[in-house]
Amino acid sequence: MWKTSIVAVLAAALFGTSLLANAQQGAAQQAVQWQLQVMRDGQQIDSFDGTTTVGQARTDTHHKMVQHNVGCKDQPGGSIDLARTLTISPLQADASTVTLSIEAQETFEEDAARQTDTGCKLPPQPRQVSASHPGLKLPPGQWVNWTIVDKNPSLVYRVRASLANSTN
Repeated sequence: MWKTSIVAVLAAALFGTSLLANAQQGAAQQAVQWQLQVMRDGQQIDSFDGTTTVGQARTDTHHKMVQHNVGCKDQPGGSIDLARTLTISPLQADASTVTLSIEAQETFEEDAARQTDTGCKLPPQPRQVSASHPGLKLPPGQWVNWTIVDKNPSLVYRVRASLANSTN
């Protein structure tokens, strides 16, 4: 009799654990499809997209090497790596809202051309910006703007996201 009771308790515990594991796995497997457009002074200059599981993070880096002619002889100067790194992490997603955590590191050039006192060309100065949004709430499939830099130049991220299995 004790053997039968122990076996029954163990079977119930294993069955309950299995159901709990399946429920947690189903929730953890929920994926978010997202897009991010980088807008500089109203013009799209870069874009990122992906599908990331809720609770996970995805990091992407885009590089753009630039070189300017500098000096009074207008000779090629050193090159600059204009790197952009984004980490996107879906925190929550359902039919009414997707919440993303976004970390960004940007290196971009200033708009103003510079010159020496004698009128010789200098390259634009690189500018580095880091931005973090701990919980950007997005209506599924709709674009939301997040301003990173207000002016000189303006830098805005346009973001949209939805559940991976839903249509936009």
